[in-house]
Amino acid sequence: MDDPLTDVGPRPYSADMTTPDVDEFAEPLPATRRALLRRLALGQVQGRAPSLMGAVVREGRLVWTGSRSSVEGAAPDADTQYRIGSLTKTFVAVLVLRLRDEGLLDLGDPLAKHLDVPEAAGATVAQLLSHTSGLAAEARGPWWERTPGALRPETADIFGERPLIHPAGRRHHYSNPGFALLGALVERLRGAPWGEVLAHEVLEPLGMGRTSLEPRAPHAGGWAVHPWADVLLPEPAEDTGRMGPAGQLWSTVGDLARFAAFLLDGDERVLGAETLAEMRQPAVAPEEGDWDGGYGLGTQLVRHGGRFLYGHTGSMPGFLASLWVSAEDRLAGIALTNTTSGPAIGAIAADLIRIVAEREPRIPEPWRPLTEADPTLLALTGPWYWGPRAHHLRLRADRGLELSPAVGGGRASRFRAEQDGTWTGLDGYYAGETLRVVEGEGGAPAHLDLGTFVFTREPYAPGDAVPGGVDPEGWRPL
Repeated sequence: MDDPLTDVGPRPYSADMTTPDVDEFAEPLPATRRALLRRLALGQVQGRAPSLMGAVVREGRLVWTGSRSSVEGAAPDADTQYRIGSLTKTFVAVLVLRLRDEGLLDLGDPLAKHLDVPEAAGATVAQLLSHTSGLAAEARGPWWERTPGALRPETADIFGERPLIHPAGRRHHYSNPGFALLGALVERLRGAPWGEVLAHEVLEPLGMGRTSLEPRAPHAGGWAVHPWADVLLPEPAEDTGRMGPAGQLWSTVGDLARFAAFLLDGDERVLGAETLAEMRQPAVAPEEGDWDGGYGLGTQLVRHGGRFLYGHTGSMPGFLASLWVSAEDRLAGIALTNTTSGPAIGAIAADLIRIVAEREPRIPEPWRPLTEADPTLLALTGPWYWGPRAHHLRLRADRGLELSPAVGGGRASRFRAEQDGTWTGLDGYYAGETLRVVEGEGGAPAHLDLGTFVFTREPYAPGDAVPGGVDPEGWRPL
């Protein structure tokens, strides 16, 4: 059976179209492939990397991979494992959100509700996911990334003399121990080691058989490159034990392409698209001086070349990793290298997206009419007025609605139909707010009630619908 992620063969003509569907799954054009390989080559040379691996995912499929190596005839491929460091955190966040979606926890729960960890008792699950718990950035010494996890056998052993650096919820402060606690939370609620839970609930359903806690051949060795000479030093690859949820995983660009496809569209066997969209919503304000970066729930958020990207970067001794997704372009870029420092790994992965997006911009899906339309919903469409401000209400698929200002910018939102005859805002100013249709005589729609805002068919329509009333003399010249 063909692998849906990597099958880039020809697609059939659409039965109801006069032209064939555009093959968005095909590999990039030759000039684009050359530009991608050049970007990878520059990254390997400028970063003095023993090896550098890159990949592009388009419309959920792996369409390009490339590699550069300092050893002739020994270039890595899509099946070569690298350590991915803090990309592990996004996997752990997926496990936590699964627990939330199953009703086993609430993101507002204090950690103390589920775990006895006095050092972080006041922090909520959401604060741990977004690095706003106030916990210290690193675990108790010695340097946890280069030493065995056996030095910190229990959860309490990961904290140093000052486990809490800031008040919980006050500011973004990246915390590796915070994600160690989230891994312990998964273990407590699932009754199994977090790595086993990850394999069963995420890796297996997504077909990520080459992602693991320990390296499996073929895998790259981790190196440090001397800052002032072109010589190498091997780096240790320790099992970090309790700190594993902060950065233990090894993976390949082939497996990470599957994960990128999941982050783009979701998979009901793991997490739905709605929950994944929640993960990439900014949870905290950007740090001062870094207005192009932010953090969601286990995902980093950046702006690069005018594009909004989400994903994560990672580093462990001997390795750097990056995975970015552009939902607007439906592209993902992946970059992996086996050196402690050097290549601008985040920028390389982002540039892989930029190169494809600029040279081969996405072709929009064809417009297609709705397959059905309720006459009562059609009667709602058209102009509505919030006071004197004109808006348009449009009917979308699945009985959804979209409200937007008729002229200029302003408060626009999409709305999901609910079973009780109301609609819930999905985005923008009205996200989460309820839209109701208030009927008049004969059951015809009289006005809309949107979070107490009243929309009428005429600007400041006479009657008692507009809060505060309308002057009985109506509109007049000055």
